[in-house]
Amino acid sequence: MNREEALSIIDGHIEKDYMKKHMVAVGAIMEGLAEALGKDDEENNDWMLAGLLHDIDFEEIGDDFARHGLRSAEMLEGVVPQEVIQAIKSHNSHSTGFEPCSDMDFALIASDALSGLLTATALIMPAKRLSDVSVESVGKKFCKKDFAKNVSRERLLYCEKLGIQKEDFFDIGLRAMLDVSAELGL
Repeated sequence: MNREEALSIIDGHIEKDYMKKHMVAVGAIMEGLAEALGKDDEENNDWMLAGLLHDIDFEEIGDDFARHGLRSAEMLEGVVPQEVIQAIKSHNSHSTGFEPCSDMDFALIASDALSGLLTATALIMPAKRLSDVSVESVGKKFCKKDFAKNVSRERLLYCEKLGIQKEDFFDIGLRAMLDVSAELGL
């Protein structure tokens, strides 16, 4: 599966524009991380797919978060590699019981959180653009617990399980989201 096919699947299951943008952002961060970690082209694609498709069930499950990730896995079975399915299941491990164990699993958890912090930081800038965001400004917002309260700093720090310090992760994520900023409207 390639990016265009994944976006087509998203369009078939997700109506809310903000969710589509979130999924695009996480897909971009995941691809950026894979590149930073020296993954090959096939692995880069798989990491990107995990990010793009991780919330494919979001509108279907409603408030039943115990199914979030599990339903996505059912929807994607036989369509994406098992590593992608495992990462999607484990990104909601506190509800699904599927514990993260691979680099892709940890990366998806961290990328999911970082996308929220980067988006929130961009939205407080005067022009509401990612191009106005710096690693330093993200770092300052990371330390303010009352900023983007729904962004789990603990989950974001899963980047360290990959051997990547948070500032480097901020840089990787920011550059990746800048690459898709037109799609994100940021």
